[in-house]
Amino acid sequence: MQHTDEPVANTNAVAGTGQTPDTTEQLEQRVHTLETQVDSLVLAVRALVEGLERTPGNETGDVGRSARSARLAHEILLSRGL
Repeated sequence: MQHTDEPVANTNAVAGTGQTPDTTEQLEQRVHTLETQVDSLVLAVRALVEGLERTPGNETGDVGRSARSARLAHEILLSRGL
C-alpha cells in the first residue's frame, strides 16, 4: 500500500482538456485501498491505547507495556506498508 497524494476523485477533469474522470472500477479500487489503510491505522491506534491504559492501583502506568505497545503499533504500520 503506497501513499499517494492524488485525490480520491479526479477533480481536475475538465471538458476539452483531454483529462477523463476516474472510472467506477478505479474509484472502487481507491476506496478499497483507503479502507485497508484505515483498518491498519485502527489496529495501530488500538495497540497504542491498550499500552497506555492504566490499571487501577497503578497510577504511573507501565513504561515497559507502553514501549511494547508503541513497538507493536510501529510493526503493524510497517507490515502494512504505511
